[in-house]
Amino acid sequence: MPAITLDLRKQKPNPRGADINPDSRFHSHTTEGFDDGWDREDDAPPQRTHVTTETPRKIITRNASPDIGFDRSINAYRGCEHGCVYCFARPTHAYLGLSPGLDFETQLTVKPNAAALLRRELAAPGYQCRSMALGTNTDPYQPIEREHRITRQILEVLRDHNHPVGIVTKSDLVLRDLDILAPMAAQNLAKVGLSVTTLDPKLARLMEPRAPTPKKRLAAIEMLAEAGVPVTALMGPVVPALNDQEIEAIVSACADAGASHVNFVLLRLPHEVKDIVRDWLAKNFPDRARRVMAIMQSMRGGKDYDATWGLRQRGEGPYAAAIAARFALATKRAGLTIGTVKLRTDLFDPPRAQKTQLELF
Repeated sequence: MPAITLDLRKQKPNPRGADINPDSRFHSHTTEGFDDGWDREDDAPPQRTHVTTETPRKIITRNASPDIGFDRSINAYRGCEHGCVYCFARPTHAYLGLSPGLDFETQLTVKPNAAALLRRELAAPGYQCRSMALGTNTDPYQPIEREHRITRQILEVLRDHNHPVGIVTKSDLVLRDLDILAPMAAQNLAKVGLSVTTLDPKLARLMEPRAPTPKKRLAAIEMLAEAGVPVTALMGPVVPALNDQEIEAIVSACADAGASHVNFVLLRLPHEVKDIVRDWLAKNFPDRARRVMAIMQSMRGGKDYDATWGLRQRGEGPYAAAIAARFALATKRAGLTIGTVKLRTDLFDPPRAQKTQLELF
C-alpha cells in the first residue's frame, strides 16, 4: 500500500467533512448546483454552525437490534459538528427536512430538557435498569457540548441514581467529566469507548475535520485508564485501501495508552452517505476512489451497503475475513480483548416520584 500524502494547503480555512448538500431521500424533488462561470470557489462564504432548540417529550430511545449491545440510548444533540464524512448517522437529518450533507454538520439541534426528562423516565413505575448508551447517533462531546453541557447534566442524573452508562466519543472533552465517571467506574457503573480511526493527523483532518487529533484521543485513553475508567478503543470505521493498513499500529498504540478492550466496525454507507463518501473520495483520493468502492462492494454482496443484521458491522467475503483476522491477531499480540466490559445494574436507585401526600413513615 503506497503512503498517503495529503496537501492541506488546498483545504478551505473553515473545513467541513462533506463538500455537498444533497436533498434527502424524502424530498419529492431534487436540486443540483452547476458552475455558470460567475462564482469562484475562493469567494464562497464559510459554513457557519447554527444551533436550534428542541423540546422532545421523551429522551430515552429504545432499540431491539440483535447485533447491538444495548437496548436504550440518549442523544442530546441532532447533527454533529465533528463533520466525519463517513458518519452513518447522517441520514437521520433527513427526518428534520435537512440534508445529510453539510446540513448535518452545520444545522444542529440541542435538547436542553434532556436531564429533566431522563429523571422523570427513570422514575416511571416498572422501569427496568439496563446500561444507558450515550453517543450512539451523534457525539455527546462534540464542540457545542462545551457551552450547553447537556451530556454532563445527563451524567449527573445517572450518577445520582447509580445508573450504568457507556459512552462512545471521539473527543477528549470526556476528560472534563472524570469527576463523575471515575467514581462511577469504581462501582462498575461507567465505561468509555473512544474512537481512533487513524494515527495520521493529516488523514484524520480530512476524515474528521473538527474532531480532536489522534494524539489527543490517545492521551484521553491514557488519562481515563489512569483514573480507573475502563476504555474500549474503537477503530471505526475501517475503510479499505485508506486506513486498513493501520490496523496493527492502531491496536498497539491504544494498548500502550491503556485501553483494556478494542473493537472495529467496517465503513457503512446507508442512504445518502454513499453519495457523500463517493464525492469526498473523488475529490481527495482520485487515485484510489474506485478501488475503495470496489472493495466495499466485494464485502457487501456487490452493493454499496448491506444493512442485514450481523453483516452491516463486519461485511462478508475474503477481504472482510482478512480484516477480522488481522484485527484479532493484533488484539491477541497486544494482550487486549475484543468487546467491552459489562456494567452492574443492581445498584440502581430510582428517583422518588412526586408525592401528593406525606409518607406515614
